Amino acid sequence: MENSENKEEFRVNGDELIAKVKNLIKEGNARKIIIKNEKDEVIVEIPVTLGAVGALIAPAIAVVGTIAALVTKCTIVVIKKS
Repeated sequence: MENSENKEEFRVNGDELIAKVKNLIKEGNARKIIIKNEKDEVIVEIPVTLGAVGALIAPAIAVVGTIAALVTKCTIVVIKKS
């Protein structure tokens, strides 16, 4: 049984960060979302599970909102199921 993953990267401004993360979660095929700063340092990793909705995602979105206020540009790395 092969467990393969796809990785995508998106470069966004701080004000676009929350909307992009919400959209990626809504798509439903992300396993993990990693947010990196301009120096390519990992700021936060958000595991996304199939059952994660509403109250479970709200704390992660709050963290993303805080990050968006602190960074001007960042990279979102999305690990997706294949």
